Amino acid sequence: MTTAIRPKTHLAVLAVLGLSHLLNDMLQSLIPAAYPILKKAYALDFVQIGLITLTFQIAGAMLQPVAGMITDRHPAPYSPVVGMMFTFSGMVSLAFAHSYAIILVSVALIGIGSSIFHPEATRMARYAAGSRQGLAQGIFQVGGQAGGALGPVFAALIIVPWGQPSLAWFAVAALMAMMLLTWIGSKQHQIRAEFTALRARQKTGVEQPRRAALTIVIGLVVLTLLMFTKNAYSESFRSFYTFYLIERFGLSIPSAQMMLFIFLLAAAAGVLVGGIVGDRIGRYRIIWISVLGPLPLTLILPYADLFWTGVLTVLINLIMASAFASILIYAIDLLPNRIGLIGGLFYGLNFGLGGVAAAFLGVLADSYGVEAVYRICSFLPLMGLLAWFLPRIDEGGGT
Repeated sequence: MTTAIRPKTHLAVLAVLGLSHLLNDMLQSLIPAAYPILKKAYALDFVQIGLITLTFQIAGAMLQPVAGMITDRHPAPYSPVVGMMFTFSGMVSLAFAHSYAIILVSVALIGIGSSIFHPEATRMARYAAGSRQGLAQGIFQVGGQAGGALGPVFAALIIVPWGQPSLAWFAVAALMAMMLLTWIGSKQHQIRAEFTALRARQKTGVEQPRRAALTIVIGLVVLTLLMFTKNAYSESFRSFYTFYLIERFGLSIPSAQMMLFIFLLAAAAGVLVGGIVGDRIGRYRIIWISVLGPLPLTLILPYADLFWTGVLTVLINLIMASAFASILIYAIDLLPNRIGLIGGLFYGLNFGLGGVAAAFLGVLADSYGVEAVYRICSFLPLMGLLAWFLPRIDEGGGT
């Protein structure tokens, strides 16, 4: 009997990847966190706010699949460092922007930086994961989610009191990320060689299943639609939650930002727990729980008082975020030789679909009010029924 080969999990590399992801997504999160200041300073309406998000998200979405395809063919371990250079320039530009057009250019630079960062970082997380893919993606993504949650905190503590120019101070975080990513790049060759050699030994004498083209297409389409549903609902909070709290409950900007921080922190917990549990009970079950579980809570939310609004939003995001690691790994299992493409596509979808949703929700907010946005969005989890059409595939460890 042949002893099963258990690949090594490089926890130190995963921890540094998670930290670099935290810094990257923290810088991104400063954009929506600064919306109340920008709205007041430039007399912006909600459509213009939505267009800022759309510009940022589309810039981040369009290049990610392209970057992923290129790095699938020609690995570029130091490409995330280049991406962080774009982010650095975007943060400095945004801090000193004096017109709406410059704001759009600045957020586009930050989006481009993110588009270059994610595909290669996703590949490295895959290589360093060993046999614990859910844990690895959970660590990587919890860094991103935690970074996203820090934006409102820094907005409340630094950006609101010190104003738009204080955004330049955060460019230091981009420099820190460059140093971390340089170290990660130096490790990739060794870990990739281990991963490739192990896969070759595992395949020896074993006939590998070939996915039918229809299975791959159906799987990716369903995962894309589920991602759109989740992102449309989440974007309603990232872009408009502070306005909702201020308008409905009369909160101050710092108080609303802290509520947004708590909401986003729940996502960080959700992706880590979802990744770990997905290793045990399977991606398919986690996806079902995540996409339909929040529905009763989202339907109640628009009618809740301030206390229960806080409780419900935490529970909603905790459950909703739990599936992202499983969705990404599920997609990689469909196309295991296209890790960069899948990473770029699904992180790109996070940006692009979120941006489309933000622009549309901005129109709704201007036409019918912010509260109406949450009543309409409360039905979005119903689209989770599309998970019925997901192909059942061998996950390499429980389904």
